Amino acid sequence: MPHAVHAEILAVTRRITERSRASRQAYLARCERAQAELGPLRGMSCANLAHGFAALPAHDKLKLRVEHAPNLGIVTAYNDMLSAHQPYERYPGVIREAARAVGAVAQVAGGVPAMCDGITQGNPGMELSLFSRDAIAMSTAVALSHNTFDAAVMLGVCDKIVPGLVMGALQFGHLPVVFVPAGPMASGLPNKEKARVRQLYATGQVGREALLEAECEAYHSAGTCTFYGTANSNQFLMEIMGLHLPGAAFVHPDSGLRDALTAAAAQRALALSARGGEYLPMARIVDERAVVNAMVGLLATGGSTNHTIHLVAMARAAGVLIDWDDFDRLSRITPLLARVYPNGSADVNHFHAAGGTGYVIRQLLEAGLVHDDVQTVAGPGLARYTQEPVLADGVLRWRDGASASGDAQVLATAAEPFSDEGGLRLMQGNLGRGVIKVSAVAPEHRVVEAPARVFDSQEALQAAFEAGELNRDVVAVVRFQGPNANGMPELHRLTPVLGALQDAGHRVALVTDGRMSGASGKVPAVIHMGPEALAGGPLARVRDGDLVRMDAVAGTLAWLGDPAEFAARPLAPAPADDFDRFSVGRGLFGLFRRHARMAEEGGSALDLSEADATPAATAPGTATAAHSVAQ
Repeated sequence: MPHAVHAEILAVTRRITERSRASRQAYLARCERAQAELGPLRGMSCANLAHGFAALPAHDKLKLRVEHAPNLGIVTAYNDMLSAHQPYERYPGVIREAARAVGAVAQVAGGVPAMCDGITQGNPGMELSLFSRDAIAMSTAVALSHNTFDAAVMLGVCDKIVPGLVMGALQFGHLPVVFVPAGPMASGLPNKEKARVRQLYATGQVGREALLEAECEAYHSAGTCTFYGTANSNQFLMEIMGLHLPGAAFVHPDSGLRDALTAAAAQRALALSARGGEYLPMARIVDERAVVNAMVGLLATGGSTNHTIHLVAMARAAGVLIDWDDFDRLSRITPLLARVYPNGSADVNHFHAAGGTGYVIRQLLEAGLVHDDVQTVAGPGLARYTQEPVLADGVLRWRDGASASGDAQVLATAAEPFSDEGGLRLMQGNLGRGVIKVSAVAPEHRVVEAPARVFDSQEALQAAFEAGELNRDVVAVVRFQGPNANGMPELHRLTPVLGALQDAGHRVALVTDGRMSGASGKVPAVIHMGPEALAGGPLARVRDGDLVRMDAVAGTLAWLGDPAEFAARPLAPAPADDFDRFSVGRGLFGLFRRHARMAEEGGSALDLSEADATPAATAPGTATAAHSVAQ
């Protein structure tokens, strides 16, 4: 099935491999040393051993004490406030029984925090969102730090949770690790209708009760939200990176197939342990080829812009260094194969029914756009992920997945794609570097030249809109929203406002050093701008009325005027915080804000690789010299 790999895929992979050579070698050496010198040290002292199994049932205790059975660690993001994570409540029981069935033991090693951007949007708690990813990575490391496990399974779905689990698990890269999804909720109110009601509310045409009713119809039961935002992009990435069992991503939480996949994931993790005969540590799965496959998969499906930050940080945790030039080069040769909201009307249930992950991976393999010669938890070769799971007489089996699209409006072929490009574009110019997702932006809106209106918060922009001050062509600049400034909250509440202006016939664009949602939509938004304003980035010099040109076709973002005059301008001061910086726990995250790297380096305050362990890289707001400001 796989064809010769596309020359540009090979070139980008080589570029990444050369750039990462030192950090990757150091990472692998560290993992190999951990396996050789550490391993599961359950027997290093009687006290350690007794503490580790004190609460286990007698039969499990006997297995560890006498039989020295393999022990599987469970790291869970369960809570029952997040719909996507509520199903995880009963997963540990399923996993324990699956482990016992193969003569092993399973224990919950620890829990990690899991917050929902959909709940904290526009509220102070949103400033904890990005850095919750670092907290999750650290919590994962704490969970595995007892060093009593032969393998691990990770239970997580949503925005920062999966990236954090990956970053943390890769610190224990000598262990086999399998990621276990929970699946999407059943389809409710169509996402396009939900967005329409939100925009009507923003313009005062419907009241709060109508808005709440629409939201309740859209988000109505256990499971992942059904649009193709960051959570569902996470699930696709785990699959194409070979960290899920094939076809696991979008199986409904309440199906018998879901429980069978969960049990199989536990047993597969144990089979991959050093005691299981097929030893395959996570460090050997997440390599340069797997990371390139992830980028291509993200682009081919029109996935979340958040992964221009998250995937960078995940890769760094494995010693693999990627940047936005890599995304841009891959986007130009990657066809858009999926139309799932927000770049289409279908949801992920429709996507799954039409052929889903297996179909997309098959198309990419046949087009030579991904590497097949990778390691996965299912065995060697990405081609395993063109299969789909089924229950036959109660037995889990895999069969060939869809070779043809079940709905040509949702899934296209690589030969006749929805677009010849992936829809993600690097934007650069005298205002810095950022990214834009254009897969949901109509071609006529991809070039905007208009006077700037500058805001230091999304609330200020909303107030100007409500006062009727934005009823014109405008490039809205929202600055001081980067990792160092306030933790880089998503600015998703601006989407209905700017959408209303665009629908009124105005030429509108957003430029910000903050984040939008994984569901970034129809309004052109240049996001993640770096260097951020607080670090002295050019956005701190922009003033109301300045002419700005955003050209998503050419990939340029420019302040139009006299460069000397612009360079001589003083930097705007950071706005005073009108809300106690220590409220809702924000004070506890000050350390992260002070030490976070720029978005293009992953936005993390953690030392994820050898490349991070230098004073220059850990300085607040540091930008690499080559990327500081494109000329």
